[in-house]
Amino acid sequence: MDGTLLNEKMTVPPENAAAIKTAAQHGVKFIVATGRSYNEAKPLIEKVGIHTPIIAMNGAQVFDEDGQILNTVPIPKTTVKQIFLRLKANGLYFEVMTDHGTVSDSKVNRIENVAALLVDLKTTDSFKIAVSLASARLELMNINYVDSYQTLLTDSAVNILKVIAFSPKKQAVLAPIATELEQIGNLAITASSASNIEINHINAQKGAALASYAKSLNIPLTQVMAIGDNLNDASMLQTAHISFAMGNATPEIKQCARYLTDTNVNHGVAKAIQRVLQTKLS
Repeated sequence: MDGTLLNEKMTVPPENAAAIKTAAQHGVKFIVATGRSYNEAKPLIEKVGIHTPIIAMNGAQVFDEDGQILNTVPIPKTTVKQIFLRLKANGLYFEVMTDHGTVSDSKVNRIENVAALLVDLKTTDSFKIAVSLASARLELMNINYVDSYQTLLTDSAVNILKVIAFSPKKQAVLAPIATELEQIGNLAITASSASNIEINHINAQKGAALASYAKSLNIPLTQVMAIGDNLNDASMLQTAHISFAMGNATPEIKQCARYLTDTNVNHGVAKAIQRVLQTKLS
C-alpha cells in the first residue's frame, strides 16, 4: 500500500480507486497485499468504497473480504527470542506485530520512526512536520505499549506474526543486521522503506499468499498481475506473470518486475491497470 496504492498523503487517490472499480466491472479480482496489519489497511481502502480481501503483514495473515481470517503464519517463539536478542544487541528499536495488535516498548521511538517513514514516502520534507503527523496518526491507531517484550514470548495465546526494526542510518546499519538475521534460518527478511527491515516466517510472504489466493479462485498465475515498490513486494512480483514496478520503486524491484508504471504520487497503480485493460500484455 505505502508507496504503491497510497499517495504521498497516505490516502488512496480517486484515480486508483476508479481504476480498481473499472477492473472489477471487467471481472478482475482485486486483493491488497501489504506489510500493514489488517486494522491499519482496511479503513484506508474502505474509505474509497473498495471491499476486498487483504494479505496483511506481508502474508502472515490473509483475510477474506468480510474480515474472516483465512490463514495465519506465525514465527515460532524460539526463533522470535533469537530475533529479539540480535536486534537488542545491535541497539535497534523494533516493534512486534501480533494477532492481538501491534506492540511497542517506546512511544517516543515509535513516533520518530513513523515520522522517518513519512519523510521517506515524501509525505513531507520536514521532519518536524512529520513528527506532528506521526503523533496524530498514532492517536488513531490501536498500539499496545509494554515495558518489555518478554511477556510476548511467554504468552501462549499470542502469535507473533512480524517484527519490524528501524534505523535512521538506514541500510548502512540495517543491511548487515539483515544478513545476520538470515543466519537464524526459516525467515524472510524484507523492507517497506529504506529505514526499516521486516522479519517474517519464510512462508509468510506476499508471493506465497498471492499464489494461494489465486489457486483458491482457480486463476492461473499467467493471469495474475502484481504492482509493488519495495523489497517486501519482490516475492509477489516474481510470482505474478504480469508484474509492474512503481516509478518510485527501489532499483532491485525495478529489476524484478517486467513492466514499469508511474510513481505513487502520479497514481501509477491506475495507469498500470488501465494499460493492462487496454493492451494485451504477456
